[in-house]
Amino acid sequence: MKRLMLGEMRPDDDLTFHFEGTFNPQAPLERELEPFLQALETFAGDWMPDVVEGKRRRKYSRAAIWKGLEEARREEATDIGLYRTKWPALSLTPWLLFTPDKPKLDVSLSLRPLSFFTEERSRNFVDMVRAWASYYPVTHADANSEAEIELANAPYYGRDMQTSIRDGFDKIYEVSWLNVFGPKLVELVGRERMLSTPAHRVEALPNGSILLVTWPTAADFAREEARQAQARAFVHLRPDLDFETVLRTLREHSAALVPVEPHFHPDVAPLLARVVDDVVISQRQRKLAEFNAWKPPEPEEWLPADAALPPDVTDPKAACEHYSLLAEHLVALLHTKVPSVFKQTPESLTDVDYQFWHEEFPRVFERRDIDEHAVPAVGAYLGEVLVRNLGGKWIPRKKLEEAQVRVGNRAWLPFLRAHRYMRSCQSLLDYSLTQLFRVAVHHRT
Repeated sequence: MKRLMLGEMRPDDDLTFHFEGTFNPQAPLERELEPFLQALETFAGDWMPDVVEGKRRRKYSRAAIWKGLEEARREEATDIGLYRTKWPALSLTPWLLFTPDKPKLDVSLSLRPLSFFTEERSRNFVDMVRAWASYYPVTHADANSEAEIELANAPYYGRDMQTSIRDGFDKIYEVSWLNVFGPKLVELVGRERMLSTPAHRVEALPNGSILLVTWPTAADFAREEARQAQARAFVHLRPDLDFETVLRTLREHSAALVPVEPHFHPDVAPLLARVVDDVVISQRQRKLAEFNAWKPPEPEEWLPADAALPPDVTDPKAACEHYSLLAEHLVALLHTKVPSVFKQTPESLTDVDYQFWHEEFPRVFERRDIDEHAVPAVGAYLGEVLVRNLGGKWIPRKKLEEAQVRVGNRAWLPFLRAHRYMRSCQSLLDYSLTQLFRVAVHHRT
């Protein structure tokens, strides 16, 4: 039973939900979680989880939930993961802390894509959260676009991490699409003032909390009308704020999320398409525009074929075997994360480029190790791909940086390219293996 993994799916915006509440740790757990599960099963509809994961993965059932919570139980806490095997993708984690003085029920949810939440699904989601917040005393809960959360710098809101952990959501830092304000926040703002907030839905809950929804549809949070509603609600709850200033900031958030069509330089397009998918959702459109305007430097690691340096080794065959062995070092380094590295193809070069960029290889590893081990392995691997796929021929030299691969009317210097490539994370893009190979294709005749 394979569950959908958000990290393996096409990058898209999520609906992200956080719930900070409490529960009765003295009550039997099955009875205490009944309202949580009943509301989930009533309102989730076509995003209902079908996988329960504790120490083992099981098909969703109440029995599987109790077993998973029992397996995951530590001294004072337990948690469980609820997921889906079909679109849309879901990650839902209730976490329980059993300390008598400060028990907690914290819930985190991510569902992709956000566009799934039409008005009807949004209404059902709100009703589910209302049921949870009515039963479990809540400090604060909110649901919003993941991109919007990133743009608002939640949960820090300009604070350092320690301050954020210490104080939590101790005042109205932001108004999300859906909000539940606990009694302390209600008291801080004033109950009558909060209940008079201009919003799509404002409702007092039985335990003193207040539910507030700014707009009918979660997926439409960035529309101009939704932004105006969000700004009106925020400045109503925070009279110290200026409406026009708040609205301008929200409009800037919306502008940052306007889709940008990719028009990358063709020699690096396969690589940039991978890289941009790794960028956080709130910055992806800006990065797309940046890459659309970017042109990598033209490769300089080559000599005209008639000016190629002649072989200066006593045993050219042994030298070529050494280059092949060095290339195998790269295979040994990356084969687990980059299975295509075995194939020595143009596509595997792009996979190697992406992996080094993804793990920030030049920044993370020691410079001496990079220069002594990674650079020779990368250079040899690039050379072997030129030989295997373009009919290239090694021209061995005593100094690795002088070794060449002749393809058509050019003699390429793969070890020199690898040296420049491994200087920094930006160099991985500026001097990518993908680009050099593609340029070599252009000049092979």
